[in-house]
Amino acid sequence: MVPGLSYLSSLMKNNRYIKLFLRLALASSFLSAVADRFGAWPENVSAWGNWQSFVAYTAILNPWSPDPMVPWLAMAATLAETLLACCLLIGFKTEWAARISGVLLLIFALSMTFSTGIKGPLDYSVFVASSAGFALSVMKGKFLEIDQWLQN
Repeated sequence: MVPGLSYLSSLMKNNRYIKLFLRLALASSFLSAVADRFGAWPENVSAWGNWQSFVAYTAILNPWSPDPMVPWLAMAATLAETLLACCLLIGFKTEWAARISGVLLLIFALSMTFSTGIKGPLDYSVFVASSAGFALSVMKGKFLEIDQWLQN
């Protein structure tokens, strides 16, 4: 057996580490996307790079939306992603935050699919991220979560 593989295997048998990894992965993905909208990432690795570009992309993904509504949709998505990321990071209402994350990411993936084609959501693993949210939402047990202290 490969050295260290048995240790990794035993860690993965314990769902609490998988749950923690899913929480951190989803939260960091949301926070990275939000940071990008405000120019926090260098231009060469940025998807939008600024708020105006993100609002323009929001308009592409929501062609049915009246123009004055698009900035509000962009703000709502940003607020939702920030709130969900914070809840996932600290483990507050984890199952709820994970389920809403799965729904939000599924809506995003479908919007990308119908507006720009299937390649984008597949390349950026948006369906995978949505699935991660749904998987996390059904994982029971608490580990390094505020919820476990609130229950007591």
